[in-house]
Amino acid sequence: MNYSLSKTNIEKEKEKGVLITAWRRLVPLMSEEKRSVLIAIGAILVSSAVSLAVPILIARIVDVYIVEKKIQGVLLFSGILGAIFTIGLFSNYVQVVTMGGVGRRLLFNLRNKIFIKIQELPVAFFNQNKAGDLISRINNDTDKLNQFFSQALMQFTGNIILISSTGIFILFINFRLGIVALVPAIIALVGTQLLSPWVKRTSLKSLRALGDMSGEIQESINNFKVIVAFNRLDYFRNKFKEANDMNYSSSVLAGIASNIFNPMYILASLLAQLVVLAYGIYLISLGQFTIGLLIGFLLYVNNFYNPLRQLASVWPSLQLALAGLDRISEVLNLESNIQAIPDEKTRKMPILNSANALEFKNVFFGYSNENNVLKDINFTLEKGKTYALVGPTGGGKTTTASLMARLYDPTKGTIYLEGKDIRCYNSAERVKKIGFILQEPFLFNGTVRENILYGNDEHGNYTNIELEKILEEAHLSRLLARFSDGLDTQIASSGDAISLGQKQLIAFIRAVLRNPDILILDEATANIDTVTEQLLEEIINKLPKKTTKVIIAHRLNTIENSDDIFFVNAGKVTHAGSMQHAMDMLLHSERQS
Repeated sequence: MNYSLSKTNIEKEKEKGVLITAWRRLVPLMSEEKRSVLIAIGAILVSSAVSLAVPILIARIVDVYIVEKKIQGVLLFSGILGAIFTIGLFSNYVQVVTMGGVGRRLLFNLRNKIFIKIQELPVAFFNQNKAGDLISRINNDTDKLNQFFSQALMQFTGNIILISSTGIFILFINFRLGIVALVPAIIALVGTQLLSPWVKRTSLKSLRALGDMSGEIQESINNFKVIVAFNRLDYFRNKFKEANDMNYSSSVLAGIASNIFNPMYILASLLAQLVVLAYGIYLISLGQFTIGLLIGFLLYVNNFYNPLRQLASVWPSLQLALAGLDRISEVLNLESNIQAIPDEKTRKMPILNSANALEFKNVFFGYSNENNVLKDINFTLEKGKTYALVGPTGGGKTTTASLMARLYDPTKGTIYLEGKDIRCYNSAERVKKIGFILQEPFLFNGTVRENILYGNDEHGNYTNIELEKILEEAHLSRLLARFSDGLDTQIASSGDAISLGQKQLIAFIRAVLRNPDILILDEATANIDTVTEQLLEEIINKLPKKTTKVIIAHRLNTIENSDDIFFVNAGKVTHAGSMQHAMDMLLHSERQS
């Protein structure tokens, strides 16, 4: 299955009904914030009412009290205006505080959703996408949405309400003068509609370039020791420069796109006010208009175009938020293909011999849809026996082991675990039955105790003394002695403080402590000295008789005591039988290559 996030179906959609599409996509994100949003909308309506009331009151003050020189009326209405302004100020404060909280909670929940979704996705997803780009989606793209919801959404909504209501007032006061005032706005809105798809594309390109740059930084830091060892700082410096230059050019273009609307609406506002002033003076000369009404009308025109200018500033923020939402949605819309089969279907599926630990039947697998790495694989592993997988590098041994542990699903065929389709088991059941020690052990910040108990609910609440007793019973205490502070030895996520061999010991303890029915060791002793390897072999031999062992190793002494050997090469898994036959097959494959 393709999990690449390099292209998006959303990006290919035609831009139709931008506002309606944006509303439909953004509203579901606020489903848990209805109360706060309603409070903010109420505050917006109050603020809009204040903005609509002020010009008509000023027009009345001018025509009735200032022209007639009635000072008491001027003072009275000045007090009324002061009270109205205070109400408007309070409503704006409520709106800002409320939506600020909505934005922060939305950011928190959205990041949680993305991180949980990423944890649900299969290994193939991480093979096809850079970690730096995923980090950028979790951090940067969600922050764009937070900024829009906390700062721009209510401003956007309030401005639309104010523009609509002010437009109605303008047309109601004088229809012809209103039409003249609105013509520049209509021209500017048409320009906005035409330019919006380009603004969104540039914003999306900028976010993607930022994600690519994060990926390059993450890759360089993770491989810094290799870079220094090969003295190839120039290579990664050039790679970073290329990503940084791309990010720079994309961000500059996005910055131009973000500010392209503002001058357009400033020009439209100035033209509208100039035309209204000229036409209004003409109407006053004809006795069809008053000075107070003209002043009020100009204030309404200003009330109409100021929100338009603010919308011009907010509009790119909307486009950026939608671009960020596109990238976030790409992750959230993915579904793992590693799912347990529902119970009702499980009951109808055939059950093979449950005495077998694992069985491959006509299995095909490929990392891409075009090429199969394994072709028509058939073999059986019996319970309690030890099996070895041998073959040349790149022959498919690790891939076969990964299928056993269901890190991937076959593209065709079926794998049976204890007689049942392996897909019938949920993740918890499967992980409890199968232990997998990888070539590159995973460690994280914490102690040896925390690392060996990772994912182990059974022993999670044990004290150190109780856990040490369990380790001793499992013959693992001698391995623990290799760490200076025992269970309390501190480990960094990079693992630089301990050797690669010690990392593999931790992975070994972690797997064996779970007492799995099948234990897969993929080059688990590759970086361990001979004495420790013999100790591990003793521990493996003392595992319960029901435990099936699958060993991948290049050292002959590691696999010579196996009950059976399979030769893996060129997409085939062949029964080799004896060690000598396996070696002959290996030599033959090397000559052919």
